[in-house]
Amino acid sequence: MADAAPRARLSRERVLAAAVALADAEGIGALSMRRLGVALGVEAMSLYNHVGGKSDLLDGMVDAVFAEAEVPAGPDWRAALRARAVAVREALARHPWAIGLMESRTTPGAATLRHHDAVLGVLRGAGFSVALTAHAYALLDSYVYGFAVQEASLPFSTGEQAAAVARTIFAGMPEGAYPHLTELAVEHVLRPGYDFAEEFAFGLDLLLDGLERARNA
Repeated sequence: MADAAPRARLSRERVLAAAVALADAEGIGALSMRRLGVALGVEAMSLYNHVGGKSDLLDGMVDAVFAEAEVPAGPDWRAALRARAVAVREALARHPWAIGLMESRTTPGAATLRHHDAVLGVLRGAGFSVALTAHAYALLDSYVYGFAVQEASLPFSTGEQAAAVARTIFAGMPEGAYPHLTELAVEHVLRPGYDFAEEFAFGLDLLLDGLERARNA
């Protein structure tokens, strides 16, 4: 009988990847050193050779998510920041547990710092003052993270599901009681091809338009 394949050597990268996968599958509440050890097939104590503890583990997981998001570059600041916002939102859609953690770490990793520095560099390179750069960064991040929270909280993920939810809600309402909600549902949500995700691009372009006017002023 052939020997079993040797177990992959434990490393910080492997520990973080397993932690991210566990949080993706079961939520951040399911993550513990003991549970992570089980997922990796090792004793929990052996994990401390690669991460300093739960806080260090979360730092590394957040850094891994930032590493997935495109770092803005290029001479077109609007295109760079638009691509960055889209990339961060897509990363948060893959890892919804990270939404509340992205800006919470007091010991951020290299990918996190590199990402933030690149965004600030794009804004400063486009002629934004230091103060306006701070305002723009806060505004864009508030929009991206806020949209991610709202998107993750919705009781539907497709246009068909949205239509079904809308019909269920309106079925229990008195006729004519909420005309504006009815109008929005009939004229927008219940239309074929409705996709809530498209609202992200609309709002993002409005923000970028406003920031461009502020910069030019």
